[in-house]
Amino acid sequence: MFSNGGVAEMIQITIVGAGAVGGFFGARLAQVHPQVSFLARPRTAEVIKRNGLTIRSNSLGTFTVHPRVTSDPKELSSSDLIILGVKAYDLDEACRQIESIVRDETAILTLQNGVTCEDELIQRFGRERVLGGVAFIYSKIIEPGIIEHYKRGTVMVGEIMGHETPRLHHLVDLFERAGVPCQVSEDIRKAKWDKMCWNCVFNPLTVLIDDRVSEALDHPEMKSVISTIVSEVSAVAMAHRIPLDDDIADKVIQWSQEIRDIHTSMYDDWKAGRPTEIDYLNGYIAKKGKEFGIPTPLNETLTAIVKVMTEQRTSRPDTLQIDGDVIQSLTLDVTVLATLPSEYQVRDVGEVSPGLRGRGIRLEGLLDMATLQVGTKYATFHSRDGKYSACLTLEQVRDYGILIYELDGDPLPVKNGGPFRLITPGLGDLCANVKQVARMELTKELGKDTRPSKVCS
Repeated sequence: MFSNGGVAEMIQITIVGAGAVGGFFGARLAQVHPQVSFLARPRTAEVIKRNGLTIRSNSLGTFTVHPRVTSDPKELSSSDLIILGVKAYDLDEACRQIESIVRDETAILTLQNGVTCEDELIQRFGRERVLGGVAFIYSKIIEPGIIEHYKRGTVMVGEIMGHETPRLHHLVDLFERAGVPCQVSEDIRKAKWDKMCWNCVFNPLTVLIDDRVSEALDHPEMKSVISTIVSEVSAVAMAHRIPLDDDIADKVIQWSQEIRDIHTSMYDDWKAGRPTEIDYLNGYIAKKGKEFGIPTPLNETLTAIVKVMTEQRTSRPDTLQIDGDVIQSLTLDVTVLATLPSEYQVRDVGEVSPGLRGRGIRLEGLLDMATLQVGTKYATFHSRDGKYSACLTLEQVRDYGILIYELDGDPLPVKNGGPFRLITPGLGDLCANVKQVARMELTKELGKDTRPSKVCS
């Protein structure tokens, strides 16, 4: 059994979440351990059942594992070890899902960002079951069942009270045998707050500057901004009786040099239209600052701006985002499209694409609205679920692209491919027909394209 008193060799492991974190570490464990099961979202579970879970790694190459996977926790047996790899905002749901497979000697390891997850798990399942963890990794979900791994891939673990236990050393051995570097922290809560400092700096800043970590590192003016963010986090940590190092701001900058060329998880979530963890990072610092009477103006400001930038997209499914290699991203809705000049309007798309109905806008008009960076050559149209995309040259977009946005005076229904549907009359019937378009990404290089290679030249 996986307990403080000792362990058995063949333990049952459940990975909750098959995304960028849970999917990567779970796949590494599944390579060497036959008793690994995944609890994933229905669509992801179906894909993994059919095709396996694939990791494409710069350092490890490409490999696929075929673990047991389900979206129904009732299909899982009791677990010795549960590893939570979901986002912080999904923790409550994950707790409800694992209740049926937690027993007296189950250990629960959390790899979430933020500093609240361990306490929430302790309240639900008891201190004796909870292990703290910190994941150091840069990976990304390309599509359900496929994860790309770019940098690092290590973990730090520790008992909440800081003492060493047999199960802690067995956990380290478990990861090490899977090729995952794992170290024990004598103070895992401090380790979580150390990473909190980094997250509160670079996650929101990469969203605000719409760029990589390096852009925030390379401007001298940003050093004082970074220092202020960290000092506010450190003050709130002290209020929790967790003193951080005096030079923690310098360490945050130092740690970033190795991964200066990455985007952050918050940046990737923003670009993919997913919710962000801002409320569990800077938002948490701002909230606790108010409770303790600690000024946190910069974290409050970052929280507010990021929520405006990100929730504008996620809370309005009837909008189209134009971004990428543009001077300024644009968010458009049906009302804006209807006000564009008449020369761009297609009153009846059936006249140019027989068999279709509705009102459309020539994409030439959208290109004229956006201020493109020098050298931009392509436009990729992404569906809202991230499953489909088509990459066209700007010449093809100007000459053939039409976005259907209205049917019989109302927004185009989802059943008809709405709220926005891309068609390209003149390029072939199936050459570029993307339903439920949510994003138009302008790039200098070819973008993602899911169309069959033989559909069009």
